Amino acid sequence: MSQTETMNAASGKTTIDPAEIAKFSAIADEWWDPFGKFKPLHKFNPVRLAYIRDGACAHFGRDRRAKKPLKGLRLLDIGCGGGLVAEPMRRLGAEVVAIDAAERNIKTAMAHAAPLGLEIDYRNTTAEDLTAAGEPPLDLALNLDVVEHVADVGLFLETAAGLVKPGGMMVLATINRTLKALALAKVGAEYVLRWLPAGTHDPRKFVKPEEAKTALSRGGLTVTAEAGVSYNPLMDIWRIGDDTGVNYMLTAVKA
Repeated sequence: MSQTETMNAASGKTTIDPAEIAKFSAIADEWWDPFGKFKPLHKFNPVRLAYIRDGACAHFGRDRRAKKPLKGLRLLDIGCGGGLVAEPMRRLGAEVVAIDAAERNIKTAMAHAAPLGLEIDYRNTTAEDLTAAGEPPLDLALNLDVVEHVADVGLFLETAAGLVKPGGMMVLATINRTLKALALAKVGAEYVLRWLPAGTHDPRKFVKPEEAKTALSRGGLTVTAEAGVSYNPLMDIWRIGDDTGVNYMLTAVKA
């Protein structure tokens, strides 16, 4: 544990925002309903999963066309929710540790994975508690749609970066703090299209890429790729592109 991590543990600092935990706990039963409150996640999940798979295969020298291209890699899914990413990552062969601060999310994820025979190490915990407990660093960390819901972005990202082993990588996905994101990700998604429950996002907690990069660098990660995720309403599809004005993803590696 680094000096910073030791100080954080000793001082009782936390990245948990109780209001955010309560918000997602209240709708935990709907994670696997493709037409429910998490419909947007189901819609763009395939695009995001392909981005993660291809980036990991390129970094670790794997064949993305293989049946289990991530076999032998230990993966951490931070803020796993109901397991929408943890399950496909396990199917791709990764050994998955999936954590969430909301106990109801973890119970939902475990209940869904069990009858499918998917062995996933689900834990009701946080990145900082995992670090304090001495969890060995992992090959690959996924930090998807979590940053905009934590109480301390800098502490959260620095702590999460510490859970990546040397030579490993992290994929981060969040929302940019721009007027365009306010219009589309907040007003449009919650009040016009009603894709998400009103109040899902607080635009003041959106994170600019530069802020994320700075925090990750303090944890020893260097961003090597940046991509935007945008929605085409005419074709009703999500795609990866260069526009990071609303949703974006960062790939970062540890030397």
